[in-house]
Amino acid sequence: MAPETDANAQGETVIVDQPSVACDGGDGPLGHPRVYLTMEKDGHIDCPYCGCRFEMAEGAGGGGH
Repeated sequence: MAPETDANAQGETVIVDQPSVACDGGDGPLGHPRVYLTMEKDGHIDCPYCGCRFEMAEGAGGGGH
């Protein structure tokens, strides 16, 4: 399962240790639909709804199944 964030600031950067993340914009009903995102090869992805940037932590493995 992807880690979820409570990122509610426009354009916030969240450091994660897995290549898959979930974003719902935070703020409960004031957020946006939950989307599941997978990192790009350069180690980051931006949420298409709120613009929150997720970056892979330095040295994070990112192994999966």
